[in-house]
Amino acid sequence: MTDLSLLFLTVLKYANNIDYSVKKVLYRKEIKVMLKKEMSLHDYYYDLPEELIAQDPLEDRSSSRLMVLDKDTGEIEHHIFKDIIDYLNPNDCLVINDTKVIPARLYGSKVGTDAKIEVLLLKRKENDVWETLVKPGKKCKPGTVISFGDGILTGEVIDVVEEGNRLIKFTYEGIFEEVLDKLGEMPLPPYITHKLEDKNRYQTVYAKYEGSAAAPTAHVTLHVGLGTFRPVKVENILEHHMHSEFYMVDEEDANMINECRANGGRVIAVGTTSTRTLETVTDENGIVHSGSGWTQIFIYPGYQFKAIDCLITNFHLPESTLLMLVSALAGRENVLNAYNKAVEEKYRFFSFGDAMFIKE
Repeated sequence: MTDLSLLFLTVLKYANNIDYSVKKVLYRKEIKVMLKKEMSLHDYYYDLPEELIAQDPLEDRSSSRLMVLDKDTGEIEHHIFKDIIDYLNPNDCLVINDTKVIPARLYGSKVGTDAKIEVLLLKRKENDVWETLVKPGKKCKPGTVISFGDGILTGEVIDVVEEGNRLIKFTYEGIFEEVLDKLGEMPLPPYITHKLEDKNRYQTVYAKYEGSAAAPTAHVTLHVGLGTFRPVKVENILEHHMHSEFYMVDEEDANMINECRANGGRVIAVGTTSTRTLETVTDENGIVHSGSGWTQIFIYPGYQFKAIDCLITNFHLPESTLLMLVSALAGRENVLNAYNKAVEEKYRFFSFGDAMFIKE
């Protein structure tokens, strides 16, 4: 709840000469105004100097800076990431995303014209058919054949699907993952302009299962795709469409999280991807269920968290769904104040940047 809301309630509390029914109407109107405001895309904007966007990961990841934000009071502390241990209790449960980023960006040429084509693998549909983003799309109608690596890998566009994505059937000899590792590049976000010399530097230290088209900044699995990183292009965030992403939670891990909760421990998500997975598989009673499937969960202010208590994450892009998620957990005003403070203190932002711990 905003400071304005609290002030408003205080005024109503002591305004004994106002009829109770009038108080309720006034309060509801104020809340509607507040929620309407927080549904506007521009309400998640902050000014970020370009030089604060981290272009390269630190050699020692544990030496990154750590901002600690109290989600209830908005209080801020400044630390080094290795200090995170001081905020963890023996009965807490850390939940990580063990997905592994694949070299999902391919550069090829259109057979017949040699036109340059860029393909980004989004998700495997069946066998060797993938849903992809293709640039330029207008040159890739169904029937188009694209050659990669002088014919080591070829792909035929077989259909155009949602939002212009292409289904491509690949042909190759050997094992697809080995061919991809040879020809593909890591799908670095556009704000990272430096060439990544070591592909492993875009993995988390606990990456295990291949499948993501972007690095999780988070033993649940969410294969990160467009749902996480596609920009919000509508002013009313309720109109934003989230793309589906595959998740998997096994029974052993679900039981571990439930046991932590039953014993009074905190569930601490490492990364927004872990958060979205947990909130997908947790019921209204706070019980985490094992299973797998596809999620389109979109978390923004007003959302009632069922699974997590705290969050370890990085600093996210202005007007992004991830910034909306952390705002739902810690309050938009608290988060934006913390981000502005991070800019003042020259924290490193985004994928290769510093970290934030949102605590109770």
